[in-house]
Amino acid sequence: MSSRTVIRGGLVITAAEEMYADVLVEDGRIAALAASHTPAAEAFTAERTIDATGKYVIPGGVDGHTHMEMPFGGTYASDTFETGTRAAAWGGTTTIVDFAIQSAGQSLREGLDAWHAKAEGNCAVDYAFHMIVSDVNDETLKEMDLLVEEGVTSFKQFMAYPGVFYSDDGQILRAMQRAAGNGGLIMMHAENGIAIDVLVEQALARGETDPRYHGEVRKALLEAEATHRAIRLAQVAGAPLYIVHVSAREAVAELIRARDEGVNVFGETCPQYLFLSTDNLAEPDFEGAKYVCSTPLRPRDHQAALWRGLRSDDLQVVSTDHCPFCFAGQKELGRGDFSKIPNGMPGVENRMDLLHQAVVDGHISRRRWIEIACAAPARMFGLYPKKGTIAPGADADVVIYDPHAEQVMSAATHHMNVDYSAYEGRRVTGRVETVLSRGEFVITEREYTGRAGHGVYTPRSTCQYLS
Repeated sequence: MSSRTVIRGGLVITAAEEMYADVLVEDGRIAALAASHTPAAEAFTAERTIDATGKYVIPGGVDGHTHMEMPFGGTYASDTFETGTRAAAWGGTTTIVDFAIQSAGQSLREGLDAWHAKAEGNCAVDYAFHMIVSDVNDETLKEMDLLVEEGVTSFKQFMAYPGVFYSDDGQILRAMQRAAGNGGLIMMHAENGIAIDVLVEQALARGETDPRYHGEVRKALLEAEATHRAIRLAQVAGAPLYIVHVSAREAVAELIRARDEGVNVFGETCPQYLFLSTDNLAEPDFEGAKYVCSTPLRPRDHQAALWRGLRSDDLQVVSTDHCPFCFAGQKELGRGDFSKIPNGMPGVENRMDLLHQAVVDGHISRRRWIEIACAAPARMFGLYPKKGTIAPGADADVVIYDPHAEQVMSAATHHMNVDYSAYEGRRVTGRVETVLSRGEFVITEREYTGRAGHGVYTPRSTCQYLS
């Protein structure tokens, strides 16, 4: 039985254009668009009509960097795939790309199977996986080829966290060489973890144990150095490279230099680096622990370089790196030793609204908002045009967005499974009203009407920015 919905009278915004149009949804896909109040639009018939007058009609967000149920520092990220994808939907995000983890000594397949088991049947919105490669060896490299063939087309490596996820330059080069051959995209956590560990040890020896020292030891220059090194290794390997969670202006400068040389290197940043700073890490009474993530928050004067990078397309994507840990019982593991604070922050529910606030504040245009939050991540990770746009044939992942509604962000009202908000008390303009995922209502006029298990695993093609 066919099911049809028509969305009438809204301003449809994609990365490419804006137009007042009616949108016909049929059997989970966008069937047609037509300019509002024209005979073509009047001819749309459906069982269900949404009046989007005065609202934006935008593609569902694509969050290319989340960590649901991730083990870290003796605990686990507090959002499950069920709670995390429900919160994503509340925030207007309809696809997440999470990270499956290969533990040292395990195969990639074992790690991927474990993440499939966590997610399957539990997600409110669609999901895909990247693969964290912790153990580079001949078998792992062969497995990378197989994963690309089945739609896991990106592989994350870490220059940070020695003894956990760390890869040395030789291991990184070998994985990059493999990606150059199989079409995969290497994603890099670019921080010099060996040097940082020395600075951590020295800070603790001096009695510098508060959360703010987390930001002081993870120096911007060590992010820039690792970014530079990753870029040069990728050039040697002939592989494309995606730098995750860029936070420092010096790292942005490395990306700009390489891109000006014609290197296939891409960068992402996250809302926490655009809206928060070391001022938050320095909050008294251990409150700063709420803001401990890696790369760390930087002094506020780094934000201008990030916004400029987003406007100039030297940074292509804004994701969240959503990796929440509760303040009580999880962040508190690091009282008296900042190095034991679990690294990560909540944000999957806040990204679309914060970026709309950036439109209101004049940092970016409406279309750039949709580009960096929807279309670019979909293209980067091989999901476009199924995801990330409103066009005939695309999945009907559609958000009715009220650009005039005001809201105050708060742990009391958010839907993430975490006991604090990184943006507590922040007033923003713009709010999600209704969300469709493949044509099904997940949020209906600010009511959750979705269900665990609606979201399905979505295999990906390779990066669509590479000719």
